[in-house]
Amino acid sequence: MPWQPKDLMDTKREFVQLALQEGANRRELCRRFGIGAKAAYALLARYAQEGDGAFKPRSRRPHVSPLRTPAAMEETLLELRRDHPAWGGRKLARRLAELGHRDVPSAATVTAILHRHGLITPAASAAAQHWQRFEHPEPNALWQIDFKGYFETATGKCHPLTVLDDHSRFSLALQACARPDTPSVRAHLTAVFERYGLPLRINADNGGPWGTPSQAGHGLSELSVWLIRQGIQVSHSAPYHPQTNGKIERFHRSLKAEVLAGRRFADLAQAQSAFELWRGIYNCERPHQALGLRTPIERYRSSPRTYIEQLATIEYSPDDTVRVVGWNGAVAFQGVKLRVSTALHRLPIAFRADPQADGFYDAFFCHHHFMRLNMKTLIDSN
Repeated sequence: MPWQPKDLMDTKREFVQLALQEGANRRELCRRFGIGAKAAYALLARYAQEGDGAFKPRSRRPHVSPLRTPAAMEETLLELRRDHPAWGGRKLARRLAELGHRDVPSAATVTAILHRHGLITPAASAAAQHWQRFEHPEPNALWQIDFKGYFETATGKCHPLTVLDDHSRFSLALQACARPDTPSVRAHLTAVFERYGLPLRINADNGGPWGTPSQAGHGLSELSVWLIRQGIQVSHSAPYHPQTNGKIERFHRSLKAEVLAGRRFADLAQAQSAFELWRGIYNCERPHQALGLRTPIERYRSSPRTYIEQLATIEYSPDDTVRVVGWNGAVAFQGVKLRVSTALHRLPIAFRADPQADGFYDAFFCHHHFMRLNMKTLIDSN
């Protein structure tokens, strides 16, 4: 897609930072961002000379202020805090240094200044906790996806759809949706795949439109079937354990505090405009404490796995027993009628014998294992 005027600065900044990463495939990035190589290299050359000035208006705040007094520095700090009222001392100190200010106070001093001006409440201090974190070692090893609980606009409900890279916390999508349904998710995920490539795995919550492995259908919803056919592994959070998608839950807390709190939107378009502005700040400006006060885009790299719109033919091993799923998600195997998933209607699945356990079979859709069968028990019960 070509540069979009409404988020042009963030898009250009995102392209430059991805293109400058070691091993980046710039030709593929140009294709995904919808720009020509000449324009891309011109932008990179301008960035090398001007830095951020290459893709955003000159800031009214000076980058270097050697003659500022402590009072002036404090006012600069308070101005940045007013722009980002949910940021604490570490983020503010880091961001001031990134903006080029000299003699930036320590994070502890910044926190003290915020306390002195009544900008940190006791409740906010109590909410600050240390968490034991786990992350995948590389970008695109796992993406987390979810809808944040809806909020009302003047013209209807808004369901924010979020997609987050587990390793870098990079926000791949933040989209204002009218409905939390499969067509909405598929359309927005397609745009994400076209720009960033494909992940190895996507983890979602339980329930629609993601699927619920513990219920009928074995988690194979229409959406999960589409993802599996893209070669993506699909997994689900443990029921009643939203911390499995903990990074996206934390992302939603930041979204609520920094964008949604105390605001009303006229419609989805206005909400989306606010989302786009904040997503650029979150990815490229806002220091992330869990990343050692680096920004998500410093740790993210686009995936080498390219999205292809045309789905590949489904193939299985010659040793597998292949059956095509019929109406109501039913299929017959060894004289037993099995219910799998309505989302698999007219698609082939494979039954694979377990060489270590007589009479046991595993059922697969493409690479995805979704059911284990004890045929002796099933035959005896029929």
